[in-house]
Amino acid sequence: YSSGLYIGGGVSLLIGGKIVEWWNEAYPVDAPLGLAGWQAAFIIVGLPGLVLACLVFTLREPLRGQSEGIVSPPVKDPFRGFFRELIAVIPPFTLIGAAQAGGRGIALNVLGGVVIGLICVGMALVTDNYVQWGAIGVGYYAIYSWATTLKRRDAPTFGLIWGTPAFLTTILGYGMVAFMSYAASFWAAPYAIRILEEAPATAGWWIGGPGAVAGFLGIIIGGRVADWLRQSNPAGRLITVAFGLVAAAPPLFVMFTTNDPTTFYVAAFLQSLFGSSALGGAAATTQDLVLPRMRGTATATFFLATTLVGLALGPYMAGQVSTMSGSLSTGGLSLLAAVPIGLILLFIAYRTVPEAERTVVARARAAGEEI
Repeated sequence: YSSGLYIGGGVSLLIGGKIVEWWNEAYPVDAPLGLAGWQAAFIIVGLPGLVLACLVFTLREPLRGQSEGIVSPPVKDPFRGFFRELIAVIPPFTLIGAAQAGGRGIALNVLGGVVIGLICVGMALVTDNYVQWGAIGVGYYAIYSWATTLKRRDAPTFGLIWGTPAFLTTILGYGMVAFMSYAASFWAAPYAIRILEEAPATAGWWIGGPGAVAGFLGIIIGGRVADWLRQSNPAGRLITVAFGLVAAAPPLFVMFTTNDPTTFYVAAFLQSLFGSSALGGAAATTQDLVLPRMRGTATATFFLATTLVGLALGPYMAGQVSTMSGSLSTGGLSLLAAVPIGLILLFIAYRTVPEAERTVVARARAAGEEI
């Protein structure tokens, strides 16, 4: 599943640059619907997804928990649950979800929103970027609101996810890998075009194609190695996560210091290869820390960490530092600050995951789960 992210991203870069050049040459003025080349590329690359969505709609899920012997009955009214989660996430409907816990629920929700808002306002004043920190503030408030309602509605799930340090340090440790990888991927093409003076189509070809291959290989090989290490070590998968964090750092350094296009493309390939190797081990570890019925929520929480830590902060930090220093190279190198932070988080996860996994059922029962 995760390899599809890299294949899709790589292929889109591979053909996106060509689409932009073709569109701009074909329609230098009066383009259809007034679309610029980059806008047309988004639409053309995205259209096949609608066809695939129709195919995915025909898939049917197996019985959840069957292979583990902890079968969960199918949800009778999934859309009601969907809208309940939606209300807990989207402001200002979050207050409706909070109101179900009475005045105390509303007070906690508002207090959390105020604290998050003040932090984001402070960051906006420091960076002079209100749009970025406004968006981040809304995102983090949505997570806070959802987590507090989850604690009230489903205490066992909340306890195994938000109440488990092993789970949180695992997703945040991988979040540092995503922090570097998203930013390196985001700024690779601009660096090649602006600093190395490569043509957009050339940069897209040599970053996108090899990037798709590197991501696919990293995901698959990293996942296989993670499972092999897991056979003899309950926390073995986290070794591959730490590897993805550390091994991706030297290629990232080379990417944003070289002036040679060939060296840059090779380094970008290695950075994608090593960085992607961490994803499978991190995701699988989170699945081992919850019951089968909770795996969807665990996956959502995992991707929240990769999105609101890796995607929301990584590319932005590199761009912000680049603006402040006047150097895109310095902006890229600033991403290396994620390595020591990630290693500390993963060390804590490595020490706590075995016990957390061993006690999953007992802790779920203690929180009220009927197994």
